Amino acid sequence: MSLTRIYLGLGSNIDRETHLCAGLDALAGFLQQMECSAVFESQPVGIKSGPFFNLVVTALTDMPLMELDRRLKFIEADNGRYAPDRKGLPLDIDVLMYGDLVGNFDGLVLPRAEILKNAFVLWPLSLIAPDVIHPGVNQRFDELWREARIDQVLAQVAFEWRGQAI
Repeated sequence: MSLTRIYLGLGSNIDRETHLCAGLDALAGFLQQMECSAVFESQPVGIKSGPFFNLVVTALTDMPLMELDRRLKFIEADNGRYAPDRKGLPLDIDVLMYGDLVGNFDGLVLPRAEILKNAFVLWPLSLIAPDVIHPGVNQRFDELWREARIDQVLAQVAFEWRGQAI
């Protein structure tokens, strides 16, 4: 089966290091050639909560899009995302891009609109894939970041996964 390049956005605002590492461990179990951006701390957007840690992961997968999305929902659930008594967001994993797909796929709109709206998505994406073209606007991610006028404050944070700084 052929492999597709994917980009995923990960975020957490509860026990952030633990949940992000658990998410990365789970992803590493079925994705190939996984690479991580730096991790950034940001203030929440659209919810009242504590600050988030966010990063972008790129990898190759042989999973069809909807199967991948289902798998990500299971990883989120394993980390308490859908627990009725949860406070905040333990782990959020979004498909940002799946190859060069553009459109609505059973409710999953790609490329994800948050790429162009949120600094905590666009900045790490511009670092991990500077020369990649956003399939919806036909512009490189490093150019999109340089031209972005997004009013959000981010700070890169020291973060280790599996004994390596990312």
